[in-house]
Amino acid sequence: MSQFFQIHPESPQPRLIKQAAEIIQNGGVVVYPTDCAYAIACHLGDKKAVDRIKQIRQLDDKHHLTLVCEDLSQIATYAKVDNEAYRILKSHTPGAYTFILKASKEVPKKLLHPKTKTIGLRVPDNAIALALLKELGEPMLSSSLILPNEELPLTDPYDIRATLEQSLDLIIDGGYCGMEVTSLVSLVDGEVEVLREGMGDTVAFQWVPASKFPHRHKPRMLSLTSV
Repeated sequence: MSQFFQIHPESPQPRLIKQAAEIIQNGGVVVYPTDCAYAIACHLGDKKAVDRIKQIRQLDDKHHLTLVCEDLSQIATYAKVDNEAYRILKSHTPGAYTFILKASKEVPKKLLHPKTKTIGLRVPDNAIALALLKELGEPMLSSSLILPNEELPLTDPYDIRATLEQSLDLIIDGGYCGMEVTSLVSLVDGEVEVLREGMGDTVAFQWVPASKFPHRHKPRMLSLTSV
């Protein structure tokens, strides 16, 4: 049976944040608020907890979870970030974006896309999530809380408890936080491509100057592909 913490959305209580971090470090699976919707997460290196998340969401091995980071410096530890990617990340984190980047050696191989060796990373603009990440001192593995055969994530912590109480170790009630997905942007190999339109504004990614792509002679219009 899961625990249920009510944490203030603007001034998270340190005692509860510390307890939540300990649950994650001990192999727990938690639901927590983000700037888009409630999400489900676990410790980066805990395979059993990852398998539990995949079972709850009925995900196959082709679906890869996102690394949720505290800040830009943490992203740079787990991904290969060139100068242009750094500029983009600095301008859009924290925020409602997930960025696809080549993974560094710090990321366990089982978490990588098998062909491209990439990983999704994001920094949520949510006080509870950021406080939890700071207490942990490392990223969490996370996924949106969309249950099988549903198109939208669960939004009410009490509904989440009623539905998943037996499958989770902790539910953090941080109030209403929306029901949208992040915008998904690939920054792989110097190319900028919007893969999914979500809550994050993607206008800045629609036109990329030719100077960012030396092999091209005019601006490139990015195609939008749903994933």
